[in-house]
Amino acid sequence: MSSTDVPPRTIDGRLTMSGKLAAGIASGLLRDLHAVLASHAGGIVLEHYQAGLDESWGRPLGEVAFGPETLHDLRSVTKSVVGLLYGVALDRKLVPPPDAPLLPHFPEYPDLLAAPDRQKLRIEHALTMTLGLEWDEERPYTDPLNSEIAMERALDRYRFVLDRPVVAEPGTRWIYSGGSVALIGELIRRGTGKTLPEFAREALFDPLGIGSFEWACGSDGVASAASGLRLRAADLLRIGELLLAKGLWNGSRVVSQDWVEASFKPVIPTGDGLAYGRLWFIGAATTTALPGGEHPWIAGFGNGGQRLWLMPDAGIAAVIYSGKYNAADAWVTPTRIWREIILANADRN
Repeated sequence: MSSTDVPPRTIDGRLTMSGKLAAGIASGLLRDLHAVLASHAGGIVLEHYQAGLDESWGRPLGEVAFGPETLHDLRSVTKSVVGLLYGVALDRKLVPPPDAPLLPHFPEYPDLLAAPDRQKLRIEHALTMTLGLEWDEERPYTDPLNSEIAMERALDRYRFVLDRPVVAEPGTRWIYSGGSVALIGELIRRGTGKTLPEFAREALFDPLGIGSFEWACGSDGVASAASGLRLRAADLLRIGELLLAKGLWNGSRVVSQDWVEASFKPVIPTGDGLAYGRLWFIGAATTTALPGGEHPWIAGFGNGGQRLWLMPDAGIAAVIYSGKYNAADAWVTPTRIWREIILANADRN
C-alpha cells in the first residue's frame, strides 16, 4: 500500500473521538503510538500519551513513558519547520528570495557554479524538492547508501548535495531529498549568522513560548535540517496553530501571511496522489467539521509515523508521534487517527 491509500474504516464510528482512539488501541489497530494531540478552533479536542520503545535520531532509548513534557523526534517533520524558518528569515531580508539562483550562494564551489547543467538551479527548487539532482532515500536509513546517511558522512555535505548527477530539468520532477533541506538550512545559517537551533530559538520558539527542544547534529557539528529536531507534542501543535493563523501568534506577526500561503500552494505532484509545496505535503479529505466534499490538508511527514497535520478550512491541527521507525507501514496508524478519529468526529463550529 502507498502512503495515500486510505485504510478501510475499522473503528466503530459511533464512539466519541477519545473513545475511538481507546478502542483502536485496545483492538491492536493503532500500534506503536506514543502521543496524539489535536485542536479544533484553538481548543484541545484529543490528547493521549502512552509508553513505547523510542529512538533519538536512530539511537535506541528503550521504553519511554511519554507525557506532555516528553521530547520526541520529529524526523522529517523537521523539514517543514525549516521551511517556516526560511520564511521568517526572508521576511527579515536575511536570505535570498526563492527565485534567486542557488549556486552563487555557495561560492566555494566555482566548478559547480560554472557547470552549464546547474545554471538553472533556484532556491525555490530546493524548497520544493525539484532540484532534479540524483537522490535516493528509498533505502533504509540504516543503509550507508541512503543519500541522507551518505550526506551526513561526507566530508563536505553541501558539495555532496550540489555535485549529485543531474537527472531532470530543475522544477519538473519531485525527488524526495534531505539534501535539498540541508541547503536551505545552510542558507539560513549564512544569512542570519546563527546556527539553525540558535535562529529557531530566537525567531520561532521564543515567540511561541517553546522553551524545551533538542536538535541533533552530524559529525561535523551541523544541525540536521532534514530530520534532527525534537519537540514536545504541545509545542509542535503550537507551530501548527501558528500556521492556521497564517503567521500570527497572540496578535504578533511571526511569519508573513504571504509565506504561509505560498508554502501551502501545490507546486508539483509527488507521484503518490499528493502534491508538494514549500516543504509541505498537500492532500484532501472529508471532515464532519465542514459540509461538502473533500477539503485540503497540509502536513509534515516523518519517519516512524511522525505527523503534523493541518486542515486550514476547518481550523484543525493534529500532532501524532509514533515509534514505528524504518517500517513501510508506519503511515497506517497516523492515517487512521487523522481520517477515522479526528476528521470524522470533529464538530461543526
